[in-house]
Amino acid sequence: MPIYTEAVETPAGAVRGLRDESGEFYRAIPYAMAPIGARRFAAPRPHAGWSGVRDGTQPSPTAPQPARDFGRLDMIPYFGPGWVRGAEYLTVDIRTPGTDGQYPVMVFVHGGGFVTGSTRAALYDGSAFARDGVVLVTVNYRVGIPGFLDLPGAPANRGLLDVLAALGWVRETIAAFGGDPGNVTIFGQSAGATLVGALLATPAAKGLFRRAIIQSGNGTGAFTPEQAQRVTVAAAAALGIEPTAEAFSAIPDERFLEILPALAGLDLRTDTATDPLVGLSPFSLVLPTQPADSLADGPAPDIDLLIGTNTEEGNLYVVPQGNLESTTEADLLTLFARLSPDPEAELAEHRTAQPKATPGELRSAILGAALFGAGTARMAQAHARISAGRTHLYSFEHRSTALNGQLGATHTTELPFVFDIAEKPWLHGETGLLGPDPAPPGLATKIHAAWIAFATTGNPGWAPYDPEHPAPEILGGSDE
Repeated sequence: MPIYTEAVETPAGAVRGLRDESGEFYRAIPYAMAPIGARRFAAPRPHAGWSGVRDGTQPSPTAPQPARDFGRLDMIPYFGPGWVRGAEYLTVDIRTPGTDGQYPVMVFVHGGGFVTGSTRAALYDGSAFARDGVVLVTVNYRVGIPGFLDLPGAPANRGLLDVLAALGWVRETIAAFGGDPGNVTIFGQSAGATLVGALLATPAAKGLFRRAIIQSGNGTGAFTPEQAQRVTVAAAAALGIEPTAEAFSAIPDERFLEILPALAGLDLRTDTATDPLVGLSPFSLVLPTQPADSLADGPAPDIDLLIGTNTEEGNLYVVPQGNLESTTEADLLTLFARLSPDPEAELAEHRTAQPKATPGELRSAILGAALFGAGTARMAQAHARISAGRTHLYSFEHRSTALNGQLGATHTTELPFVFDIAEKPWLHGETGLLGPDPAPPGLATKIHAAWIAFATTGNPGWAPYDPEHPAPEILGGSDE
């Protein structure tokens, strides 16, 4: 039989959740009004509240999103169930040790290429955080066309505005769930980490959090307004409408998903910028300057930052699809054409640096550096310059044995260790994210504890980043 909590009184109304051995769990609590109709392309507005006691035991609907296929790899634990229909999906889930404390708060922003993801993904089980004395908040936000298409008549970066609104909700409400609103750490992975990086450079984010963790994000991953306009024009053409918020507001969400294939692979190179996402997503933040170059504009100078990447990030986009073996020199030149005005010279430089690498291995390395490595390095350096001694860098090196041992330390593989769920059977097997072998004993405990220590004190357990000697802390290396 489920064990229900007492009703928690919040500014919007009362809510009841469930209790288990880890603490208490409250689901699908709205932080903003449902984004329906024209509101899909407006800034989030505070929720009007409710009467009576809200049922916080059932999972939330999710943002409209397409199904994602990663070939031979089972990524359902990462992407979750996909689009679960329902208007009220601007919600948070909360895991708390109890409502009578004043615990550190961690707010997690999911990834998914700015087009998919939700709080319902199994990887974001916050039981271990509550067990270890932290309130975990996971956030749904708008993705795809409603979240990130740049439209005249609509505010830009609406998905980012959603996360800002959720942080405002946390500041006003989290004490009712046992959280300390003065000790909030925001953390995210992939697209979610890129959003966290943008918040560091956003003036409106000042005062909303004390620390930040960027897991495999991109501090230089924003589109220029010119690049974003190309996506807008293509989307409008695919729908047969004018490229305005008014015209898009009349289109149902189903049509937005139907036209996504028409936006895939758009050439976003301009005279001043390459495609920061190398064609993997037609959506990103739209900013006049990259977050790594504008940190001083936001709360970053006063924020502790933990930041890092995995050593084989690009494998996720190469190995499950069979491209590790099938990639050719011509494929590499096509990829470099998105990144460099001189693809042949760029390829020759990489060949010199990695003379024994196969074309598939080079493809993975190039993607990893372009999507995550270069932007992370620039963000770490920029933060260390304006907030000396408050930047901590890591490199996650544990190799998944999935897909005949080829998946390696790829994008997303640190998440089970951060959430301390690496032993879950649905992460293992030949096509599971971590592969058939068991996780190294103690590694999840160590990494999870480092994240909690950082959220509690600002120190994950190793020395701050030194721009003159930028060596990261190695997590999950061969000696562990």
